[in-house]
Amino acid sequence: WEPNKPLVIEEIEVAPPQAGEIRIKIVATAVCHTDLYHLLESRHKDGFPTVLGHEAAGIVESVGPGVTEFQPGDKVIPLFLAQCKDCRFCKSPKTNQCEHAWTRVIQDQMAGVESRFTCKGKRIHQFVATSTFSEYTVINQIAVAKIHPDAPLDKVCLLGCGVCTGYGAAVNTAKVEP
Repeated sequence: WEPNKPLVIEEIEVAPPQAGEIRIKIVATAVCHTDLYHLLESRHKDGFPTVLGHEAAGIVESVGPGVTEFQPGDKVIPLFLAQCKDCRFCKSPKTNQCEHAWTRVIQDQMAGVESRFTCKGKRIHQFVATSTFSEYTVINQIAVAKIHPDAPLDKVCLLGCGVCTGYGAAVNTAKVEP
């Protein structure tokens, strides 16, 4: 419920998706150092209580009004950095650092809307707009990538952070051209 305290497993309520949102059943998730850092090293209580996790894969359980690119049963990967598709970074082939998404991540918001999590009547923050340490999560459709139906979810869950972090190191540090 707060930083620098042991993790607690709680039963939470996950509201249905609203307009433009997708509810995902998380099938596989990984633990990233960022999750542990936020829990063990955070000096800010503002982002707590929270459901951690941002590296996962799952299956679309339901969609909110206006969602047309996804349907129940689709295999997906939540993206902690959404893509607005309009800013200069989203239009660049050299980065995925959407200038609008970072603001939302810093504010622990789900692409500009309130978290869909509550526990015992209290609002629970959504960690980096994904919160994949939950059986279900609700994410804005711009922060979800559809994947091949045969993709092994226990392996592709690493694409949500670990693989793209390695890619970023290769491109930004080693200067490898895409």
